[in-house]
Amino acid sequence: MEKQQRTKACKNIELEVVENGVAVISINHPPLNLLSVEVLLSLKENIEEAMRKDNVKAIVITGSRGNFSAGFDVTAFGGSQRRKTRKELGFMSIEFITDTFEAARKPIVAAVEGLALGGGFEIALACHARISTSSAKLGLPELQYGILPGFGGTQRLPRLVGLPKALEMILTSKRVSGEEACSMGLVDAMSPSDRLLGSACRWALDILECRRPWSISLSRTDRLAPLAEARTLLNSARARMRKQNPNVIHPLVCIDVIEHGILCGPRNGLWKEAEALHELRQSDSCRSLVHVFFAKQRTSKIPGITDTGLLPRKIRKVAILGGSLMSSGIATALVFANHYVIMKYMDQKSLENGIDGVKADLEGRLKEGKMTREHYEKACALLRGVLSYDTFKDVDLVIEDMLDVVSLKQQIFADLDECCPPRCIFASTTCIVDLDLLGERMKTCREIVGVHFFSPPTATDLLEIVRTERTSPQVVVDLLNFGRRIRKTPIVVQDCTGFAVRRMCFPYLQAAMFLVQHGADVYQIDKALTSFGMKLGPFRMLDRDGFQSAAVCDVKFLETFQDRSYESNLIPIMRKNNREGESTRQGFYTYNDKGEASPDPEISKYIEMTRSMSGITIKPKLATLSDGEIVEMILFAVLNEACLMISDAVIVKSSDLDVASVLGMGFPEYRGGIIFWSQSVGSEYICSKLEEWSKEYGESFKPCAYLIERASKRCSLVRNVSFLQPRICKHY
Repeated sequence: MEKQQRTKACKNIELEVVENGVAVISINHPPLNLLSVEVLLSLKENIEEAMRKDNVKAIVITGSRGNFSAGFDVTAFGGSQRRKTRKELGFMSIEFITDTFEAARKPIVAAVEGLALGGGFEIALACHARISTSSAKLGLPELQYGILPGFGGTQRLPRLVGLPKALEMILTSKRVSGEEACSMGLVDAMSPSDRLLGSACRWALDILECRRPWSISLSRTDRLAPLAEARTLLNSARARMRKQNPNVIHPLVCIDVIEHGILCGPRNGLWKEAEALHELRQSDSCRSLVHVFFAKQRTSKIPGITDTGLLPRKIRKVAILGGSLMSSGIATALVFANHYVIMKYMDQKSLENGIDGVKADLEGRLKEGKMTREHYEKACALLRGVLSYDTFKDVDLVIEDMLDVVSLKQQIFADLDECCPPRCIFASTTCIVDLDLLGERMKTCREIVGVHFFSPPTATDLLEIVRTERTSPQVVVDLLNFGRRIRKTPIVVQDCTGFAVRRMCFPYLQAAMFLVQHGADVYQIDKALTSFGMKLGPFRMLDRDGFQSAAVCDVKFLETFQDRSYESNLIPIMRKNNREGESTRQGFYTYNDKGEASPDPEISKYIEMTRSMSGITIKPKLATLSDGEIVEMILFAVLNEACLMISDAVIVKSSDLDVASVLGMGFPEYRGGIIFWSQSVGSEYICSKLEEWSKEYGESFKPCAYLIERASKRCSLVRNVSFLQPRICKHY
């Protein structure tokens, strides 16, 4: 379509009038066309200008460079703000989007391609029609940042798609494709990308000439359920949100705003939405969630490595040396992300089980609608199982996932050294064996790095990249890019026992075990931690990971961290009685066929046996701890270990531990991660409590020097660490 004239070009918005009298207004704020006050004011000026022009019959709003708009820049969320007047609160959402934009006398159509999220999606909702490509992604992710949709999304979406689907999209931050959006009535028609603009222009002119309906989203009532049914749906959603996140209010506030619009009318709902958004932007949850969002973005920025201009080498073909269920999960994650994968096992039966495990994972994703049949078949075609190293001559990355037996791993890497190309990166998933030891039998001087996945690899977003003193910056850059390509959040850590996550889990489990053996209740401890927001209490975590894994790790941790370890006989005693955790349906809990956990009265018997063998007597003070005291004793021990990692430069920056705690050990994201949360508690208080407990209960609670120093200066625990001169913290 030829452009007739260019009437206005602002920094972020471009207005063009094409030959048939349609003004095309493009949001041009690359790379994602993020919104800001400046962008919105520019959009407002351009729309008002198009309205004034006699040669403009209709308007199409679109985005430049393949995206409509990914919404507001997240930097606009969180932080304290002055109290706003009612006029200020409603200026954009009501005065512009509703009274100027949606009520315009000329039809406005959205041409949606790529991302249309948050405020960008809400702009599309206020248009009189929406034309989309099938691959576009539309959604309202605001609840992920502790707020709610603030440009009318809470009012328009239910009126366009009905309350059940609107609640699902808003409360789960679900993105829908253009194809799905069209089937649910959210998008009026689909068009190929190369004809999208033309289709939108024709649709706008059809509205003007009454060949298409002139639809005002806010005025529609045909998709709304009867009031009694709506109340039932809203109350059900409230109950679900309270159960999922009992400590956060923004989902409940969002439901209240939706309900207010249904009961009192959409315009009243818009005012309620604007007021609620202003309040939520100043909440602790919003600040915490925004902190985690940016902390995830920063994990890939390594001073002295990623800022030196190194370009990542492509990793296309990956070999996995399988020895556990984790191997199948890793392979699934890789083929799902379109990597060619070779799985090598020691024998035919293990190989068949490994390949079957991957295919079962993929079939599960297919049934759940997480992948198409075409994607499933392509993923299966990318997988190959072998028993020899014959096909390793062109692999880019090898991931060794065998038993943690040093001699076995050394022989494996010696064999790999013979058959892999020089450029191939050698990696191990171990978290308890010194990486430098693994290459001692290799003839060439190759470096070995750690790539530590978490269970299950297909559902857990964290990837620990473990570097040693010998690891080159190029390999770090390569693996950071690899991590992002397989849809993981990568963090770089120095080689040490447990890396970041397991080192934080170590005191989490140890402190819990100490409390139980001295009088606290297993199930009260788990309940206290999950009520705080942890995904799993320490004993439920032990059951999930399995007692064999816990026993192996305990030996290494007790050996490495003798000064702050607490040795217990409880798990060895339970193992002697054929309890291995969830895998055997008996651990600290019992498990039914569906994997549902129930408390087991027999646990008290094993605890008494342990106390008797060790000569431990119950401490009345520990037997009567409140839930809050339990949370402090366990999480302050975790914070102390985190401080040691900061001091030892195990991580690049303290916010990496926030990411690791949230994604790796289940710390509540709405509290911002372990270090961010500590700022709300205060280093002085944390240090004083640890000192008190260390005097009363032993050295395992003794605060580290870094924590004592920060407390004495009344500083937060935050510190960024440079890898330019790394202090390698082996701790093996």
